[in-house]
Amino acid sequence: MFTKEYWKSSAEKLRSTKYLAIMAATIAMKTALSFFYIPISENLHISFGYLLTAIEGAVLGPVAAAVSGGVTDIVSFMINPTGPFFFGYTLTAMMGPFIYGLFFYRQKITLPRIILAKAVVNYGVNVLIGSLWSAMLYSKGYIYYAGKSLIKNTSMLPIEIILLYTIFRLVGPYLERRKLIIKQN
Repeated sequence: MFTKEYWKSSAEKLRSTKYLAIMAATIAMKTALSFFYIPISENLHISFGYLLTAIEGAVLGPVAAAVSGGVTDIVSFMINPTGPFFFGYTLTAMMGPFIYGLFFYRQKITLPRIILAKAVVNYGVNVLIGSLWSAMLYSKGYIYYAGKSLIKNTSMLPIEIILLYTIFRLVGPYLERRKLIIKQN
């Protein structure tokens, strides 16, 4: 699964006009979606960009999707800065697509795979790492931010899994026909 060819295939997407166009379109859509969110606190909100991020991971693979995640974060910040720029958040924006790429690129996208990928992103990236960045930037400690993030990510996890599963069922056949993901059946 994680052979040299696997990584090379994902990285080569960064040289393909077709895949660069797909990246540009998803960057534009994710940037536009970044304006629409439900704020919870100074550094916590509910958004739907993860749906595009997961699809991008499935199509581009972990390497190209991570690059796209970083570009999206920087472009979104330049268009609509919501606080100080912090490279840690850019790394976080790269980790999500990278993880989705690991779970979905060249793989059959099943419900267990979606559940596991979403859990790793929500808890590993959003709670553990996102809370570290918040503690570094804002006035409260790591446990405070981790607790808030844990509650938010745990409560949203089932909804996000259902939405992600539904989206893959809806767009999966189109992506298959375009040979952007492997055959799912």
